[in-house]
Amino acid sequence: MIAMKSFSFKALLASALMAFAVTSAGAAEISGVKYDDAMKVSGKELKLNGLGVRTKFVLKVYAAGLYLQEKQSTVEGVLKVEGPRRMRLVMMRDVTSDSFGEAFMAGLNDNVSTAEKSKIISQISKFGEMFALLPGLKSGDVLDLDWLPGVGMQNFLNGKPIGEVTQDLAFYNAVLKIWLGEKPVDRSLKPKLLAPAPAPAVEKK
Repeated sequence: MIAMKSFSFKALLASALMAFAVTSAGAAEISGVKYDDAMKVSGKELKLNGLGVRTKFVLKVYAAGLYLQEKQSTVEGVLKVEGPRRMRLVMMRDVTSDSFGEAFMAGLNDNVSTAEKSKIISQISKFGEMFALLPGLKSGDVLDLDWLPGVGMQNFLNGKPIGEVTQDLAFYNAVLKIWLGEKPVDRSLKPKLLAPAPAPAVEKK
């Protein structure tokens, strides 16, 4: 009987861990929010580099998933990678457009130097104006922040374009630094957006 209980506990634990990370072939899940392992953006297949949950005062605000053509385990690698990219946010609670916009701007200010900001000030302004177009974000809303080569940064809310296209890659990287910079909005989220570092090669004797 004891052996059976031990087996059942191990089976339940294994099932719980699998449910946390993978829901089915080609899909990942975190806190009940599902992310495809891969998706097409600008005609290219992107891979899910990492995902996690943004929390504030223990409250879950949104899930975040970063998509790239090739997985990257360092911030430097993410910022230098070529091709399209996508940061997908899935809201886990209702947030006003003012508070969401203020959080984004605070994240930019914390992670972008004055010299960098001076070069992208007009795009920061356009990005801020986007939030004025939103009545607010509801639980379940999907916000995609895409970098599209040859086009620029395009934002989508539930699949529909919002705001103006911003054409400077430096600005898109500045936005990514909200989560990946030296002072990320959530320090526990930052490492989860990065892919695991590759295992060191085993030297053959």
